[in-house]
Amino acid sequence: MGMKRLTKQRKAVLEVVRQAKGYHPDAAWVYAEVRKRVPRISLGTVYRTLEVLVEEGYLLPLSRPGEALRYEANLDGHLHMLCRHCHEYFDIVHPLPDLVSEVRAKYPELSIERVQVEYQGLCPRCREKHPGNPPSRNTEPSVSQTPHI
Repeated sequence: MGMKRLTKQRKAVLEVVRQAKGYHPDAAWVYAEVRKRVPRISLGTVYRTLEVLVEEGYLLPLSRPGEALRYEANLDGHLHMLCRHCHEYFDIVHPLPDLVSEVRAKYPELSIERVQVEYQGLCPRCREKHPGNPPSRNTEPSVSQTPHI
């Protein structure tokens, strides 16, 4: 997959997101980190570059209502857990069923491009800080895999 134009700014933005292993940064965080490498880059350039990187398939957007869009550089199939206390995303490495093929077969009139599965609960750090904090009523049973932190 070749980027149309690998400018210094695009390369810096992509590297910063890729190096944020285990962290799913928003544009403001990416901007602060990229400015350490390219001091004259503007926030607008970072936003536009993130959009291009998503369009070209280098990054995946993670969206939650009322929150800033975050970006994922790990394109390998994996799950996410969102901590309901600190609101951080964590990667869960676990084999994914082929949900897209199953749904496409059942609903051929839909044009499904990808599926995003998200678990919600408490991360290990928040669970330790708040041991008496009961699980939310609307959460699924806890996942046996440990998030990569």
